[in-house]
Amino acid sequence: MRAAWLALAALLTALAPPARGQAGPAANAVIVTDFSNPGLAPSHWVLTLHRDGNGHFDSERGDPPPGRVPEMDAPGVNREIHLSAEFAEHVFQVAQRHNWFNEDCESHLKVAFQGWKKLSYSGPDGHGSCIFNYSRDKEMQELGDSLVGVAETLLEGARLEMLLQHDPLGLDKEMEYITDAVKDARLRQIGAIREILERLANDPEVLDRVRKRARALLAHPGA
Repeated sequence: MRAAWLALAALLTALAPPARGQAGPAANAVIVTDFSNPGLAPSHWVLTLHRDGNGHFDSERGDPPPGRVPEMDAPGVNREIHLSAEFAEHVFQVAQRHNWFNEDCESHLKVAFQGWKKLSYSGPDGHGSCIFNYSRDKEMQELGDSLVGVAETLLEGARLEMLLQHDPLGLDKEMEYITDAVKDARLRQIGAIREILERLANDPEVLDRVRKRARALLAHPGA
């Protein structure tokens, strides 16, 4: 009888799903967004995302495009990131509904150039990739917009860190822009830059408006 109970316990353990954060087949799944647009600075970045919301962001600071007024662009970013598990799960669900990106996701329509977005999936279910400037599929277009919005949030975080160090007065205008961009969803997952927002919210050396806006952003549902 004891042997039978031990065998049953072993079977249940084998069938149980891995605990949150535990290594398992699903933990190896990854979605990579490779973005490029020579008209922007930075013109190229790569966002790597795992199903639990952890990931990595890498961008290279380049020269501003010709004719562009010089400004304090975001420095190169190379850092680990953490997005909400809900956001990451949505990204993976969209990938699954679109056959892990094994489809033609480019509309081939004559629309304004927004930047090439190459989405790639690799995991226990298979692998695939597609690239598009604009997708006719609304869900794929929204996915691309949301991932670009995450990247923009991370770049804004880098700008805030640079302004805090080199131009504290410039934080006022930048925080005004971030507040507006979060409202209209140009920026997504504001919680990804929680660390710099907390520093600003508690820094008596910056303008009171900057501290108030930082606190308001930290209270945002996306934070």
